[in-house]
Amino acid sequence: MAAPRQEQISPQISPETAVLDYDVIIIGAGLSGMYQLHRLRELGLTVRVFETGTDVGGTWYWNRYPGARFDSESYSYGYSFSKELLQEWEWSEHFAGQPETLRYCRYVADKFDLRRDIAFECRVASAIYQDEARSWAITLASGARATCRFLITAIGPLSTPTLPRIEGRDSFRGQSFHTARWPKQKVDFAGKRVAVIGTGATGIQTIQTIAGEVGHLTVFQRTANWAAPLHNGKIDAETQAAIKAGYPEMFRRCQETFACFVHTPDPRGAFEVSDEEREAFYEKLYGERGFGIWQGNFRDILIDRTANATISDFVARKIRERVKDPAVAEMLIPKNHGFGTRRLPLETFYYEVYNRDNVGLVDLNETPIERITQEGIRTSDKDYPFDIIIYATGFDAITGSFDRIDFRGSSGALLKDKWQHGPETYLGLMVDGFPNMMMLMGPHTALGNIPRSIEYSVDWVTGLLRFAQAKGLTLLDATPEGTAGWTDHVKALGVGLLSNEVNSWMTGINTNVEGKQRRIVARYSGSAPAYRAKCDEVAAKGYDELRLA
Repeated sequence: MAAPRQEQISPQISPETAVLDYDVIIIGAGLSGMYQLHRLRELGLTVRVFETGTDVGGTWYWNRYPGARFDSESYSYGYSFSKELLQEWEWSEHFAGQPETLRYCRYVADKFDLRRDIAFECRVASAIYQDEARSWAITLASGARATCRFLITAIGPLSTPTLPRIEGRDSFRGQSFHTARWPKQKVDFAGKRVAVIGTGATGIQTIQTIAGEVGHLTVFQRTANWAAPLHNGKIDAETQAAIKAGYPEMFRRCQETFACFVHTPDPRGAFEVSDEEREAFYEKLYGERGFGIWQGNFRDILIDRTANATISDFVARKIRERVKDPAVAEMLIPKNHGFGTRRLPLETFYYEVYNRDNVGLVDLNETPIERITQEGIRTSDKDYPFDIIIYATGFDAITGSFDRIDFRGSSGALLKDKWQHGPETYLGLMVDGFPNMMMLMGPHTALGNIPRSIEYSVDWVTGLLRFAQAKGLTLLDATPEGTAGWTDHVKALGVGLLSNEVNSWMTGINTNVEGKQRRIVARYSGSAPAYRAKCDEVAAKGYDELRLA
């Protein structure tokens, strides 16, 4: 095992004698933060979690809009670390809704007694590294402060909602809210005139859920999105027993697949079969549950334009079959990107919503919104009166949750400045010049089926801190060379992917956020097994690619 790279400790303050409040502070009590807390307790470390919300759950605490649910199979989404938990918990549906998922998060928190180390309603405003003491000083929005040796961010890739930059947004007299900041009390839609701005994944789930409750629904669409059927269903007792018996095999499969889903790409190319076979294969995938049509399709549909055109044409025909008005169907068929090149929303009778008499669709490319008025929305051709406006306008993805905290590394360097031209990371887990800070599900890490990626990242960070304990290390830092090498590797993996040519949250585009109108490589595009192999190699070599002291 390689010896740590030794450095001269400042004579002013000894890292060994500095008095710190905690060994580790974790920002966020979602799935990442909860599991990381659980693992660090095994090391006997003092840990504090700061959480902005009033409860655990992260994504599943904040996103309580109508219709919010999994698009990964429930049983592949839950934690895998506890056999007892797997046998105790029973998912009621193949794709669980938000209320059930939040109950699951609460159950986990209670089962493992996590709440005693979590401080709720505590928003972290700044995190500043102290060079002499090799520690982090955390300041909350309340002004309270805490110090720690190691800082772990568990702030999520999709946790900073964005509202559209529309004039008069605050002048509306009715109810209005972003899907990710939905009120805890039930919203009464009966007889109401409702607007939904946005037709991404959250917009689709909201629209299909409330269309039957509202008086009238108007959907404002800027960018049409491809969507495919979810095919959800209840889990009966026989299936429940099979799921529980099959957990080991299923999680092994998730470890082997490209993006940790139960689905993995078909080894054939789209043109290695006959036209009839290809059509039959697409029909089969369209009729099956979950992400198979995206993650289990021909291997070349996301890298070859001609291959992608075959699945895009197939799904376009399905939309035309399902939407009665040909003009509306054409509005719902994307023209600026191919199927699967943006993250695929899964739907339940979404397209049929537009066959209802009480639902209208407005194309914002044809008639853009000019302003929000006191009474509703004004486009370039008319005024629409509303009682409720719902903003399904997405998130400042991946880097946005970092931007809203004042992170300052060694010598006061600003993380925001370091990332001004796009994120630079080491393994998606660390950033050079920000010692003793580890990121869970940050930029340049393997995303895919998020909890599977979370568990791996948490386990890797836990291994690193166990190593630091054993060696008496007080400084863990990526090197500039390591960060540059990993960042270049991540960028190279994205070359040739059709998704990296498309404006989406996966490429860092957000027209609602100043300075985020250009594409960046914000995520790791290789396979999850390849990602884990590289991280495992670093650990096996005694973390000798890091700067240690």
